[in-house]
Amino acid sequence: MQTPFTSSDDAIANRKWFVVDLEGQPLGRAAAKIAHVLRGKHKPSFTPHIDDGDFVVVINVEKVKLTGRKWSDKLYHRHTGHPGGLKTTTAEKLNQRHPDELLRLAVKGMLPSGPLGRAQIRKLKMYAGTEHPHAAQQPVKLDLGTVLNKGA
Repeated sequence: MQTPFTSSDDAIANRKWFVVDLEGQPLGRAAAKIAHVLRGKHKPSFTPHIDDGDFVVVINVEKVKLTGRKWSDKLYHRHTGHPGGLKTTTAEKLNQRHPDELLRLAVKGMLPSGPLGRAQIRKLKMYAGTEHPHAAQQPVKLDLGTVLNKGA
């Protein structure tokens, strides 16, 4: 008997939509669980080289929690591409300017690099308030406490 593999067509047809409320959630733990769902590791049909994950809509992303002094001590670096163009900002300033960027960078670091990871990060939708335009997809509320333990 051969091991059944999920094809790309099956994976696209079986995608679900989940909504996650990040109010008061720690950034790293939430990012790990969201990356788990985006990769599709919560499904029995997980195949490492297939984009089998589900869509995740994150609301209240600006209310994410960082512990300790990470708001002032955690630094994010980017480069402009010009000589001497290294720009550094703290987590607090990044959260004020682009609240979704903290979570996007955390989740992106937990996904594979390359075309597969880029396809998976595109299924992450983040919004600063409680409103989102994905009501037509009928997203199911995802409890982050059960993602890694029992499955979604």
